[in-house]
Amino acid sequence: MNREQKPEQGEVVIEALRPFGTSIFTEMTVLANRYHAVNLSQGFPDFDGPGEIRAKAAEAILRGPNQYVLSYGVAQFRDAVSRKVKRFYHLDIDPDQEVTVTSGATEGLCATLLSILEPEDEVVLLEPAYDSYPPVAAMARAKVRYVSLDPPDFALPRERLRQAFGPRTRAIVINNPQNPCGKVFGREELEFIAALCAQYDAYAISDEVYEHLVYDKRHTMLLTLPELKSRAFVVSSTAKTFSMTGWKVGYVIASPVLSRAVRMSHQFITFCGQSALQEAMAFAMDFPDTYYRQLLQDYTRKRDRLSDALFDMGFKVYPCDGTYYLLADITGLGFDDDVTFCRMLPEKAGVAAIPCSCFWKERRAGRNLVRFCFCKEDATLTEAIKRLRRYFK
Repeated sequence: MNREQKPEQGEVVIEALRPFGTSIFTEMTVLANRYHAVNLSQGFPDFDGPGEIRAKAAEAILRGPNQYVLSYGVAQFRDAVSRKVKRFYHLDIDPDQEVTVTSGATEGLCATLLSILEPEDEVVLLEPAYDSYPPVAAMARAKVRYVSLDPPDFALPRERLRQAFGPRTRAIVINNPQNPCGKVFGREELEFIAALCAQYDAYAISDEVYEHLVYDKRHTMLLTLPELKSRAFVVSSTAKTFSMTGWKVGYVIASPVLSRAVRMSHQFITFCGQSALQEAMAFAMDFPDTYYRQLLQDYTRKRDRLSDALFDMGFKVYPCDGTYYLLADITGLGFDDDVTFCRMLPEKAGVAAIPCSCFWKERRAGRNLVRFCFCKEDATLTEAIKRLRRYFK
């Protein structure tokens, strides 16, 4: 639905959200279900994470209590976040004043943006941008300035980014590693962003949910840049690392002053999360290094397998340095419209993917690209590859 369309009788949609319509992830999953297609569109595993985590949650539910907890999260989980940050990034975080537990990273991002934005403020988004960022900015009545990253390497376009900043710039949102293109921003690129934020007195918000899925490079947590200590928010989640996307246990790390702002808005969105799930995820975060290494090895193998198969079929596949998605160019197969391609694929080929033009403000920028996720069982990837080969023979 766009701004020119009139709402149907009985439809209630606030004006700020009217341009966004139904999420493309919902649409593609509906098509996948309708045609019994292998769903490589929506980014969730078709397997559950370690049984020990689920056992901890079940134990906590049975033991109780099952009541409201502190709005900003149970102490065990916040302590675990602090330990994890120290362990992986050598950074000291105060679990009581600098960690806010949220209902997934999406709510964490929402609480963050709503806590710092005023009407007519400007937010810089690097596109292709995850589809929840623009609607949240719209709810805050802020104006979005888009800066496109260009294939094949999606390097930070420094001059264009510099031009996007101005006196009304309040924040920039960085997805690192970035969905859907698998880009991993290096320290030098983040330092350039930090310098712009300092120059224009803006905040940097980093969505780092794929922080433990970085393959050939090193992940740089935004708060490890000293110049951003008082002007950065790191949003992350347990969903991708522990394959429990339905639990929606996320968190925001920021300085005490900024955390108080996040907590102010968070308490009026969800108030608090589920104590048993937070307790179980606190246990999970302390898993030994072998768990994290094995996770990366498994996904590296899945990434390479699907990438090689798509390349053999005629797709141009872009490198994936992080996340569990592959970006593929469809023009070599005779297609020039990603939405048409992805609406056709579940019925004709029995596989679902995501059209990437939906991650750009102007559709023409990504209409030759589709996204396949590889966070699936080996048998699922085998079946998807077989079906795609049969169709694209």
